[in-house]
Amino acid sequence: MTDIASPIQKKRRSLPEAWFAWLLIAPAVVFVLIIVAWPLAETFRLSFTDARLGGESYVGLENYTDLAESKKFRQTIVRTFYWMFLSVFIKLILGLVGATLLNAAVPGRGLFRVLVMPPWVIPMAIGMIGWLWLYNGAFGVLSGTAQHLGLIDKAFEFLAYKRSAFYSAVVADVWVGTPMVTLFFLAAMQGVSRDLYEAAWVDGAGRWYRFRRITIPQIMPVIVSMALLSAIFTFNSFEIIWILTEGGPRSATTTLIIDTYKTAIGNFKFGEGAARAVVIVILLAAFSLIYLFFLNKVNKHYGVK
Repeated sequence: MTDIASPIQKKRRSLPEAWFAWLLIAPAVVFVLIIVAWPLAETFRLSFTDARLGGESYVGLENYTDLAESKKFRQTIVRTFYWMFLSVFIKLILGLVGATLLNAAVPGRGLFRVLVMPPWVIPMAIGMIGWLWLYNGAFGVLSGTAQHLGLIDKAFEFLAYKRSAFYSAVVADVWVGTPMVTLFFLAAMQGVSRDLYEAAWVDGAGRWYRFRRITIPQIMPVIVSMALLSAIFTFNSFEIIWILTEGGPRSATTTLIIDTYKTAIGNFKFGEGAARAVVIVILLAAFSLIYLFFLNKVNKHYGVK
């Protein structure tokens, strides 16, 4: 019988193994170079210029010096991290509670698991337009309900005041991100061995004890990983804030992403905007490295490879 080799096998015979491997990953490498590496390098180059619509010229570290001396930019950094940590903390708490409830043996559990999905799967713009209606003082449900209950005397514009606008944006971001966290935690909980719970139950351990001593330790690596992913998504969140407030009122909801967009696109200061983008990359890289360090510690503590 004649041995008929496939075209791929013939190709492997005619090429060294290393060259064949590079040939297979070449499309992915080209994609990364064009979509990721080149724009990042161009952004880094522009950060040393005063690029605008009329042209560009080299200015060295001037853009970075201006940022370092800007009190407003430092406030934006603090506001961004506060926005991120507050939103992620609430998402983790709600996600943990939601996953625990969805993992319980209750009637209609399948329906509840489906109902938790809409905030995550519907288009962001549609969801935020819905929140705009909810926050409206003249005909919004929240203001109208508060007046009906006697909590406020007149219509309240949630997005018109600095503090209320900031926390309103946080609520909307939590609404969008909690379903993803909940589903990840639910998947992790379903992977915990039932034998552990049964052994603890036989020993007389209550539900709260089993939750603290079995559930949380078993899913802790997932909690830490989800916290990192959620933090990065929240840090880079643009649509939620832009649709609700565009960074206002009086910069109360302006994060680094919003500030960079306003500078580079709104004011056509591409060089200054690029410098802000580089700062964002550095901050996220540092934050991710710190988080990965702690993740490695947690994985070692719980024996996860």
